[in-house]
Amino acid sequence: MNHSISNLSSSSSSSSSSSSLWFNYTCTIFSFIFFTFTFSFSLFSLSIFILRLKLWCKCSTCQSFLTSSWSKDFNNLCDWYTHLLSKSPTGTIHIHILGNIITADPKNVEHILKTKFENYPKGKPFSILLGDLLGKGIFNVDGDSWKFQRKMASLELGSVSIRMHAFNIVKSEIQTRLIPLLNSVSGQVLDLQDVFRRFSFDNICKFSFGFDPCCLELSLPMPASEFAEAFDLASKLSAQRGLSSSSLIWKVKRVLNLGSEKELKSAIKMVDQFAQRMINQRRELGFSDKSDLLSRFMATMIDDDQYLRDIVVSFLLAGRDTVASGLTSFFWLLSQNPKVEFAIRDELEKVTAGISPSDDQDFVMFDQMREMHYLHAALCESLRLFPPVQLDSKFAQHDDVLPDFTFVRKGTRVTYHPYAMGRMERVWGSDCLEFKPERWLKNARYVPENPYKYPVFQAGLRVCLGKEMALVEMKCVVLAIIKRFNIQVADPNQAPTFAPGLTATVRGGLPVLVQRREA
Repeated sequence: MNHSISNLSSSSSSSSSSSSLWFNYTCTIFSFIFFTFTFSFSLFSLSIFILRLKLWCKCSTCQSFLTSSWSKDFNNLCDWYTHLLSKSPTGTIHIHILGNIITADPKNVEHILKTKFENYPKGKPFSILLGDLLGKGIFNVDGDSWKFQRKMASLELGSVSIRMHAFNIVKSEIQTRLIPLLNSVSGQVLDLQDVFRRFSFDNICKFSFGFDPCCLELSLPMPASEFAEAFDLASKLSAQRGLSSSSLIWKVKRVLNLGSEKELKSAIKMVDQFAQRMINQRRELGFSDKSDLLSRFMATMIDDDQYLRDIVVSFLLAGRDTVASGLTSFFWLLSQNPKVEFAIRDELEKVTAGISPSDDQDFVMFDQMREMHYLHAALCESLRLFPPVQLDSKFAQHDDVLPDFTFVRKGTRVTYHPYAMGRMERVWGSDCLEFKPERWLKNARYVPENPYKYPVFQAGLRVCLGKEMALVEMKCVVLAIIKRFNIQVADPNQAPTFAPGLTATVRGGLPVLVQRREA
């Protein structure tokens, strides 16, 4: 009996050992196949890159782009594009390896954004590029989906109640956080760009979700919220996809979950989780009496969580980075042009003369700001030179010919370049590089420019719906700061160098010395 049990035990042990060996052998084979597959794909993508580099296009422009040799003479890619566009007889260039026609001609811009609008949608390549982050939000779709969201957003953002709600949020953030923070660091140096990014993120989260991430606190420097950091990383890595010489490279990395694509996936997961928490919270607490954007969209009978997420994340992107970028550039320009700052203060004193201080700390009200034509002109001039969105692309649905006789083949990416347009002598005159708010004034009153000459907020059917609210937010911040503080940029003569991203962000931030002004 014992002998039988011993034989059974030995047999069982032998069987277990064989199974273990077979399992290890199977794992080894699988690993070999997986790594062979990974290596093959990597080698294939590298081959594509090399073929593009050596064989496809040997023109000086394409070679300069691929080898980054342009960086020897220019700090920013947008400055190199500006140089090429200014040298082009038509104000249009073609980056062959990217399949990209870039233009700084206002007539071409009008053709793309208005005359032949239907032929130049965002396009599938763009939607795929930003699809993981923006999904089917308004900035990443075309056709009926875009029209539906556009109509809804127009109704919501155009209402007086929502604009006053936005104004009150900005007012509160300035009074309770921005001014106290700057008072606390008087005589010290801080990164003003970081302050503006935190400020605008708090505002847009309150406006979009009814949620306060508390990014701007007196305890700076401190980490931003996890959601803010994840959102920033997702925006940055999504934009970097567009800088790749071949979309195949980032697509392979995404499939294999490697490198930047692995980071992007993790960041977007955190954004998704946060958005879902906000949606669930609204459903639990009710949304009919709430003023935030999410509640207002939910009240319109949209019950698709993914759709709600995509809509609101798109507005987060538009409302956060653009305002922070615009304010950063504005204060850099003020540091070089003290006469402009003096003129704004002078206008502020005239507009508020005779008005008694109120219990809201002398906050300049909405109606008063409407009378400040010089301030409005100064902001428009700053955005001309430093638009938050430096370029915007569409994809041709059919063959076409631009007004400057450039032939556009079906499927070609066509880009208009607001940053370069603001620096074109043929568009703005010989003083195009100067910061001159006066160019926007006639008899001391602001006069708007042709939107296709100045497509900072896009133009035509896709013109930015949040333009007025963004300008009001920027005006509130500018007036609150220059009324109470002197802001001295650490190195005003150092031209901004931009980090890769969906919006213009100054690499290294904007270090400034903050000093309280004497009453």
